Amino acid sequence: MKTPSRTELPLTSASSPGCSCCSTEASATPPAKMGVEYDVEGLTCGSCVASVEKAVKAVDGVDGAAVELVPGGVSRLVITGSAGPSAIRDAITSAGYSLTNS
Repeated sequence: MKTPSRTELPLTSASSPGCSCCSTEASATPPAKMGVEYDVEGLTCGSCVASVEKAVKAVDGVDGAAVELVPGGVSRLVITGSAGPSAIRDAITSAGYSLTNS
């Protein structure tokens, strides 16, 4: 009987440069404060999340923004602050994504 040959593969750090779609920098939980929730379509990875959060955080009146990613599905964006829905929609659209109709 032969013993299977195994090769030890090194693990790479999540902070090392590489494919941006595999980024782990995006937050996975919404802010602790209560906020307004939006459903966002088209997000597939951490880079998508980072793009949406960056665009939304640049809107006047946004105190915080966090996305709960559902790759290929409808992700949840939680916004804290006083920004209006139309400004949030514009920011998401400018980042290349869309809100659902719900």
